[in-house]
Amino acid sequence: MNADELRSRQDREIARQLMEVSDVRKINEAIEKREEKGPMGTRRRLLATSVRLSRSMAPWLHEMADDCIEKLGVTIPLELYVYASPSFNAACVKPEDGRLFIMFSSSLLEAFEGPELRFVLGHELGHYLYGHHDIPIGYLLNGKARPSPKLALQLTTWSRYAEISADRAGAHCARDPIGVARALFKLASGLSGKLVEFNIDEFMQQVDEMQVADAEPGQGAPTEDWFMTHPFSPLRVRALNHYNASVLATENGCSVDDLETRVQVLMTMMEPSYLEGRTDTAESMRRLLFASAIAVANASGGISEQEIAVFEKFFGERSFNDDLNIDKLAATLADRISQTKAVTTIAQRNQVINDLCTIARADHTVQAAELKTIEDIAAELDVPAHFAAQALAMTTDLD
Repeated sequence: MNADELRSRQDREIARQLMEVSDVRKINEAIEKREEKGPMGTRRRLLATSVRLSRSMAPWLHEMADDCIEKLGVTIPLELYVYASPSFNAACVKPEDGRLFIMFSSSLLEAFEGPELRFVLGHELGHYLYGHHDIPIGYLLNGKARPSPKLALQLTTWSRYAEISADRAGAHCARDPIGVARALFKLASGLSGKLVEFNIDEFMQQVDEMQVADAEPGQGAPTEDWFMTHPFSPLRVRALNHYNASVLATENGCSVDDLETRVQVLMTMMEPSYLEGRTDTAESMRRLLFASAIAVANASGGISEQEIAVFEKFFGERSFNDDLNIDKLAATLADRISQTKAVTTIAQRNQVINDLCTIARADHTVQAAELKTIEDIAAELDVPAHFAAQALAMTTDLD
């Protein structure tokens, strides 16, 4: 099978759209000009801060990498590195001077075995294979010139689908659903498996108890997991189950169309689809987000020209105009919160707060009064108090 067939359609389509965005093009052009002057120093930094694992030092790891490279059709030379860290993590670094680099934390390398490591290796190679480095998400979200809120949300949505694609590449390399589940268990728990015996049925029962299908975070995981790609997401586990039941993984599985439909249904719980939706629920969520964004912007002594610009980038040109009565709009906030609570799930209310935080941080700083307003709105929506701070601090780097 051509590994490109594994790539999520949504990953492919949203990436295509992002590559046409002027902000993305500008940063890529700047990176290209910098690279024309010589290497960015990636390999030098790796050599200075980590240990390169040569074939003679870790032949077993290179054999796994060779197997994954063959299965995925990767042709670029690969270098493997390990760095000291108690956390389970791995990363694929953008190629430099014709070489691709994969980094492992020391704890992951010691705790993961066989198919677990093949899953991790395939996942990281998938990021390279599917061109995920072509979208400089770190520069866009963490640079001095922050993207518009609308672009930030689009980047966040894309990054989740990018992880879905990379997970499929990892599963294709491992070809061992239980081994993949063990890898996800270790990532979720931080346990090596030496103290606790892994049980696939009980682990999957925990996922079922999260009630993914009902869009309700369950008791087994904190609500912020629904808006994080790392270190573990129940949606990624469920998406891999759908992959394993498809023709991409088994001869008599469901069609690729069915697979993509099922995955997209899952992922809509984390996407701001209500911004374009025409249902009563979507309309209620939009109206609440609109009023909340105005209330937050007005919380720190009036709405500045910069805040208006940010607001209009998100809601559309001239959405903030002289006819907008801020005091009157603020008076409707309580009713809008009540109406939204009546027609939404907890996950959907979390989405509104998550998007509100994205808007709030788009102008670089969130004042204390703005944070207090966000927290008050979250409390009225029965969203956990710590969720707003989590959302405001969140980054979206690919692993």
